[in-house]
Amino acid sequence: MSARHILKADIRSVHRGFFDASLPPVLTVESGDLVEVTTLSGNSEDLPGPSSGFNVLPEHRAALAASVPGEGPHFMTGPIAVRGALPGDELIVDIVTVALLQDWGWNLIVPQKGTLPEYFPEGRRIHAGIDRARGIVTLPWGLQLPAQPFFGIIGVAPPPEMGRVTSVIPRAFGGNIDNRHLGAKSTLHLPVFNEGALLSVGDGHAIQGDGEVCLTAMETALSGTLRVTLKKGTGIARPWAETPSHLITMAFDPDLDIAASSAVHEMVKLIGREGGLSATDAYTLCSIAADVHVTQLVNVHKGVHVMLRRELLRRG
Repeated sequence: MSARHILKADIRSVHRGFFDASLPPVLTVESGDLVEVTTLSGNSEDLPGPSSGFNVLPEHRAALAASVPGEGPHFMTGPIAVRGALPGDELIVDIVTVALLQDWGWNLIVPQKGTLPEYFPEGRRIHAGIDRARGIVTLPWGLQLPAQPFFGIIGVAPPPEMGRVTSVIPRAFGGNIDNRHLGAKSTLHLPVFNEGALLSVGDGHAIQGDGEVCLTAMETALSGTLRVTLKKGTGIARPWAETPSHLITMAFDPDLDIAASSAVHEMVKLIGREGGLSATDAYTLCSIAADVHVTQLVNVHKGVHVMLRRELLRRG
């Protein structure tokens, strides 16, 4: 029987702005266990003012007061160690549920950042109301959008030789992937680089479009349930994902063309593993039936993901 653990984001369980293989775990679980997590989002300047009517979680204020800013802006809950995980293994993270945790979110434009810095030289921060019961995000100009919450950051610790690295840049260990398809009922596969894997999660988003073009999504606090399962010795090199309807490969690089090429190549290899097609047939299938998306353009290493409907791997 798998166990169920609770890991709430607070001053004892969050780290801020970095991944580091030397960071000790705050929780150790067995393969197959469920972990109920909460995550925080925002630095002091991102909080709504007292006249806004929004409620700031007390654990958020406490974490801001007690923690030193990191190399990136993100609060991350973890690390979670999975007993028996070793380099070369694969960590399978089933995102069982994701839910909104507070009644507001925030979005940011920063000068010289984002996709169009020359057109938007002025910074701006807005707050939006979140109706948790209805699952609705209301923008300041009145537009209402259905929430599609997901964790922007899910990652294991990087190889030890990398040392401490910023939470901003997604890499082979996952991290700041910002893939909006990684919501409830999706599964993320991550390569393991350290004993225990050391999984962290954070950067909650209430809603985001492909590209995340102005710098952030609608950032917010989330809760969720994750199932972590260890698969021994697969030697995968990059993250990939599944939804009930699609297989998804991902790649990250400062050059968008290189990210796209790598993501397509990963899909060709995945089709071969999962569907038994030759590389040539898989490449053709990608061209006529797969969709290549820009995940995000703002995390220094740009992201591309390729999506293929699962039923297309059936023969006959």
